Amino acid sequence: MIVKTKWNGKRAFTAVGDSGYEIKMDATEAYFGEGKGVTPTEMLLASLAGCIGIDVTMILRHKLDGIESLEIETDGTRKEDLPKGFTAITVTFYINGNIDSKNIWRAINLGKQKYCAVSDSLKADITFRLILNGQEFTNPY
Repeated sequence: MIVKTKWNGKRAFTAVGDSGYEIKMDATEAYFGEGKGVTPTEMLLASLAGCIGIDVTMILRHKLDGIESLEIETDGTRKEDLPKGFTAITVTFYINGNIDSKNIWRAINLGKQKYCAVSDSLKADITFRLILNGQEFTNPY
């Protein structure tokens, strides 16, 4: 896999991977950017959510008809000192629909332990939460 990233001046970059889609990145004004794209750390959290989300929906593919909505929130805690990498990330699944929480937890666990290359690549402590139909369910496994 190759991603080519081109500098667009100041702190702005455009990345293009094998898929051909462009990703615009920029630093915030605090880091002398213009905020004209996502920050790399936002991309990292989004990549984690996308990766585990794809895995969960693939594992649950025969049960997706029961899901009305699915949103994933990633909340990262960063070090105080440079480099300000993530030390902990909480990934919360908000799901509404007619599906058993145990099926969702099974899919989350399989995704994290076996399939999600992004979570496997991170040093941060990653924890998962499940809010199903407005109620929090703990991991039964």
